[in-house]
Amino acid sequence: MSPQDFAVNFFIALFALIDPIGNVPLFAAATSGVKSKDSRLISAYIALFVLGFLTFFYFTGLSLLAFFGISLPAFRIAGGIILFLMGLEMVRGEFTKTLETATEAADPDPRGQARRRFEQMIVPFAMPLLIGPGAISTVIIYASEAKEFGLTGAAVGVGVIAAIALATMLSFWASPILTRLMGRIGLTIVVRVLGLILCAMAVQFVLAGIADSTHGVILKKASAPYQDAH
Repeated sequence: MSPQDFAVNFFIALFALIDPIGNVPLFAAATSGVKSKDSRLISAYIALFVLGFLTFFYFTGLSLLAFFGISLPAFRIAGGIILFLMGLEMVRGEFTKTLETATEAADPDPRGQARRRFEQMIVPFAMPLLIGPGAISTVIIYASEAKEFGLTGAAVGVGVIAAIALATMLSFWASPILTRLMGRIGLTIVVRVLGLILCAMAVQFVLAGIADSTHGVILKKASAPYQDAH
């Protein structure tokens, strides 16, 4: 495999896992009531978080989890539980309200509200929704493959992560357009449907985590239902 093939494969895999375009409706809901320029600032913060966090795991592997004695299946289960709580809030229509209440109570200034909104969105929006166990393990796997290219592989990997972060920021910049097109009612419907999907994804995370950490407790078809179809 050449560095060019490595870069293309890494980008496609990471882009599919993070899915910045698919998460635009969620970002639009999470930044409801925030001015467009502050929404773009939050997008930039999230992109920098994605860049920094994934780069850290690209060079350190599972060192952080190993330091705390946490396995990847345990991280997957914890992420699933957090995502389930987030999805439940979305289904019940409390997701946006919770963020708005927290930011307005913390700081009456609009700019300060944008900063507080980002702090509220780090968990669970930036992680584990964008950066979940799948994205982390993918970065680690491709980092091990990049070692054969030496410094070139390290540079290419960081470049791919930077491109993903940029794509995430640009995708989220389009959220005000989506908000105007769908309106308040349309966005509410989308958020509730996505909340149900998130709950199902969270359960799948937990099932996969249990399957990875046990033997025969969870059927393979339940933990990876469509793996044999590809």
